[in-house]
Amino acid sequence: MNDTVLPDSGHEVPADCREAHWPLENITLAGLSWHPPREAATRQPVLMVHGWLDNAMSFARLAPEIAAHAPVHAIDMAGHGQSGHRPPGYSYWLMDYVGDLSELIDSHFPHSEKEPIDLVGHSLGGIVCALYAAAFPERVRRLVMIDSLGALSRPAEETIPQLRRALQKKRNGSAPPAIYPDVETAARIREGGLSPLSAEAASLLVPRNMRSYGVGYVWQTDARLRHPTALMMTEQQVEASLAAIKTPALFVRAEEGLLTYRKGLDQRAALIPELTTVDVPGGHHCHLDGDTTPVSDAIKRFLFDV
Repeated sequence: MNDTVLPDSGHEVPADCREAHWPLENITLAGLSWHPPREAATRQPVLMVHGWLDNAMSFARLAPEIAAHAPVHAIDMAGHGQSGHRPPGYSYWLMDYVGDLSELIDSHFPHSEKEPIDLVGHSLGGIVCALYAAAFPERVRRLVMIDSLGALSRPAEETIPQLRRALQKKRNGSAPPAIYPDVETAARIREGGLSPLSAEAASLLVPRNMRSYGVGYVWQTDARLRHPTALMMTEQQVEASLAAIKTPALFVRAEEGLLTYRKGLDQRAALIPELTTVDVPGGHHCHLDGDTTPVSDAIKRFLFDV
C-alpha cells in the first residue's frame, strides 16, 4: 500500500486520514486510510467496502470510530471514487469485485494468512465481502454487513431476458455525461437518489465521485456501472453462498433501509451459522447519515468487544 495525496482529484481528504492506493495486476484501487493510536497499531486491519455508486467516503463517520481500535482502510471499488476503471469492452461483474478484493488482500495484506482481517461492507460492498468470506474463511476473522445480506437474485427463467438487456445496453453504450456547474449541484441531485441522503451526507459522499470537465463537473464514476449485469445469481446460489460463511458475522439491519420489506430475509439469515443481527434506526446509509452512533457502537462491540 502507498499513501499519497492525488492532485486535481476534485475532492478534499478528511484531516484524520490519508489518501491511499493499492496497485493490482490490471487496475489500481484507491481509498482512504485511518491510522489508530500507537497501542492499536499492530492489530490486524479492518477493510471497508462501500455500496454501488458510492465511494470510500461512505465510511467518513464510521471509520474514525473503528480506527480508535485498529487500522482502517476504506476502498474505492473499481469504477468508483478515485479507483481505476475497467478497460474498454469490459463490464462490472459482481465476481470481478470479489476477485479484486481477493487480490488486494493477497498482495497488500499477506499477514492475513496467519492473522485474519476484519471486513465491513455496506450494500454491494457487503455482498462482495460476504462472498469473499465464504470462499476464504481462513482469511477473515469477523464479517460485518450493513443493510446487506447476500446478492440480488433472479429466477433461472429470467437468465436469457437479463442477458439480452445487458448485451443490448453494452452495444448502445452510455448517454453523454451530464455536466454540472459545481459539485454542490450534483450533491443536491444525489440527495434524492434511490437511497435518499441528507444534504450533509451527500456533501460528504459526492465530491469524491466527481471530476472537473471544462467549466463544470461530471461524474468520475464509470458510466458502465449503471449497465445491467449479464448474469445474476439464482436464490439457490445465494443461499449456498451464505451457508458457506463460517466466519462470525454481524448483520446491521436499518429500520428504514432497502431490505426492510425484502421477502425471505429471515430465511437467508438462518443459513449463516454464526450470525448476529442488530436493528438500528435510519435508512440505507445508516452508517453515514443521521445519528450513526447505534451503528458504530454495534460494530465496535462485535469486532472489539467494547
